[in-house]
Amino acid sequence: MPITELLTRNATYFKEEVALVEINPEVKNVPHVTWREYSLIESNRSGAFRKQLTWGEFDVKANRFANLLLTRGIKKGDKVAILLMNCLDWLPIYFGILKAGAIAVPLNFRYTAEEIAYCVNKADSDALVFGPEFIGRVEEILPQLSRVKNCFYVGDECPSFADSYEKLIGYCSSQAPSVYITDDDDGAIYFSSGTTGFPKAILHAHRALMHSAKVEHAHHGQTHDDVFLCIPPLYHTGAKMHWFGSLYSGSKAVLLRGVSPEWIIRTVSEERCSIVWLLVPWAQDILDAIDSGAVDLNDYDLSRWRLMHIGAQPVPPTLIKRWKAVFPHHEYDTNYGLSESIGPGCVHLGMGNIHKVGAIGIPGYGWEVKIVDENRQEVTGGVGELAVRGPGVMKCYYRDAKATEEVLDSEGWLYTGDMAERDSEGFIYLVDRKKDVIISGGENIYPVQIEDFLRSNDAIKDVAVIGLPDQRLGEIAAAIIEVKPGHPLSEAEVNSFCMSLPRYKRPRKVIFADVPRNPTGKIEKPVLRKQYCGASVVAQQNEIELNTDLTQNQQ
Repeated sequence: MPITELLTRNATYFKEEVALVEINPEVKNVPHVTWREYSLIESNRSGAFRKQLTWGEFDVKANRFANLLLTRGIKKGDKVAILLMNCLDWLPIYFGILKAGAIAVPLNFRYTAEEIAYCVNKADSDALVFGPEFIGRVEEILPQLSRVKNCFYVGDECPSFADSYEKLIGYCSSQAPSVYITDDDDGAIYFSSGTTGFPKAILHAHRALMHSAKVEHAHHGQTHDDVFLCIPPLYHTGAKMHWFGSLYSGSKAVLLRGVSPEWIIRTVSEERCSIVWLLVPWAQDILDAIDSGAVDLNDYDLSRWRLMHIGAQPVPPTLIKRWKAVFPHHEYDTNYGLSESIGPGCVHLGMGNIHKVGAIGIPGYGWEVKIVDENRQEVTGGVGELAVRGPGVMKCYYRDAKATEEVLDSEGWLYTGDMAERDSEGFIYLVDRKKDVIISGGENIYPVQIEDFLRSNDAIKDVAVIGLPDQRLGEIAAAIIEVKPGHPLSEAEVNSFCMSLPRYKRPRKVIFADVPRNPTGKIEKPVLRKQYCGASVVAQQNEIELNTDLTQNQQ
């Protein structure tokens, strides 16, 4: 069944129960009061610190927006782009689009004006929903958005070129529209991370969205009493599909607009959260704050917190060892996925397999996995490309047949571009991205292996390994190292630490600098290559890929 049916069910059975809570620590000019007083004061103010929505209110808002879209000429199969920061209206807007039979197109809030225009046009978007943070960018590109006939603004002081979402939905029916939706109908277009050039548009059917909800529930066993803390941006498949577990169980979720360790721990305590999905840097920051005394766990009630899980990037085993030392009662899971496979879960460690930390795990619920060589023939040992197949695989890259053919075969196998290997017990270990492999003097070097090793050094907060051009070897491995505050570390000490690595894996260059990560926690290696590999090399690579993207967009 379409995923919209889950919302309808929850509104029927849990109408008065809380579905969503928004907590915004960034509200300004608040008097110095305690956490509980702070919450009560702000709950009655405009731009409230804490807002909430029941399942009944959630469903009504979705229905009203669906009917608004229909009255504006949006029909089944049309596309509606969403450009919002995480907020209480985000998910009702998303489900309103789906209930209208339209296709939701979430956009990265970090996009430049040029990238917004590209993605809105690439997806053939007929309408755009945006928030106050994007007024300038949207106004700049509006003349370029030839198909967009409706702009809906979510917030106060609506600009003259848009219509107020809040005002308009008040005039629309609260009843669900009579639009017939099937599992095979198109449901959403998500955009790839876009390492160079412009991102690809990933088209998913309702069947895939529903499967992601089933996967999340199967893996983490959400009950109606669980409370999920959602911190990552909702435009990304990771955050959305993990929240689908709450949708599936009709349980409460909390949207926290902030990533400081104190606010994460406070929110878990005050909202009685039981499941928290973190990115590697946030987990590291929490542990560092506890170690330094900035966060005292005795000040909080974390008794309901049962599961911490991580995804979106390789997880250093040393991090989980530290975490379990502080939170020994926590269950733990690692989730692997990509937007083309509707986010997390096509491979996962499993809560009972913490002894295998370091692996991304085994095939997820309803998924098949294989590892193949360069000819896409399955290999039984050694490193190869990871391929996955299941109900959550994308239909295609929208309006990009060539790119689709490169990663999706006629039998439904999606080739991920990730290099992996399987151990004797069937657990899969991610080695690296295919494009990130460093070839030095004929040897394949997998940066993730070096990064995991370096993170075991107590002085290192974060690290990224990239290939730098070398006249003799072709490439050499360079380690960009972010050092923990108060932990001096020299290049000589790094080199000495790496002596236990095979000689060819030792970084030939050490650079002390911050490690950039995107909103989903992935290391931005293209940024590092641009900074350290030489502008001419990167510019040439980007020009080739950008021209390819633009050519495909014109086809």
